Amino acid sequence: MDIPVYSTTGQIISHVTVDEAAFGGKPNRDLVRQAVLMHEANQRVGTHRVKTKSTVAGTGRKVWAQKHTGRARHGSRTVPLWVGGGVAHGPRPRDYRQKMPKAARLRALCSAFLMKAADGQVIAVDGLALTELKTKQMAAILRNLGVTRSFLIVLHEGSPELWRCTRNIPGAAMLTYRNLNAYRMIRPDRVVFSLEAIRRFVQEAAVTPVDAVVEGAALTEESAGVRQDG
Repeated sequence: MDIPVYSTTGQIISHVTVDEAAFGGKPNRDLVRQAVLMHEANQRVGTHRVKTKSTVAGTGRKVWAQKHTGRARHGSRTVPLWVGGGVAHGPRPRDYRQKMPKAARLRALCSAFLMKAADGQVIAVDGLALTELKTKQMAAILRNLGVTRSFLIVLHEGSPELWRCTRNIPGAAMLTYRNLNAYRMIRPDRVVFSLEAIRRFVQEAAVTPVDAVVEGAALTEESAGVRQDG
């Protein structure tokens, strides 16, 4: 699988070859779905709470006599049957957190990467730097790359200056390659790697050890499943 490497002017200058076998081969869509659901569940605070008949404000006085009124029996206005009463079986505080083994999370990330790459939604940029720290310059680079919807920029290390020039663009997100997960990978329309970031990601995120795939070859860019043409 070849990932195109663009210049900031939008020209394809080379390719990065990714060994699909090192990333688990065929993407595991069920595992990606599980990882996405886990991420979304872990964002929930779980502090929702309603008042029951024992906590809602109201008198404990009996509404009317038990018998001889011709009406149904009632003992309190705080029960759910009455307007202003408590809620029956309502939400209570709970922890929504889910867990996945580290190996499963890594496999889900690799599968998400292969799925996005197969759809042509993963690209790399050589020399992703700005001559002046202006949002309009970053927006111009993205237009040259054909990025018009939501996007994620993946860097090899954090860059607060670059983020300040990107954060006001609609649909923008930025991470380092070490902070990627399946949800962050699959959610945006485009994933834009810096050249150094995709090299390191391919070397470090492989599910199958690269030296096992290449039958004992030294850990170089070629043996790690990375090849830069041109």
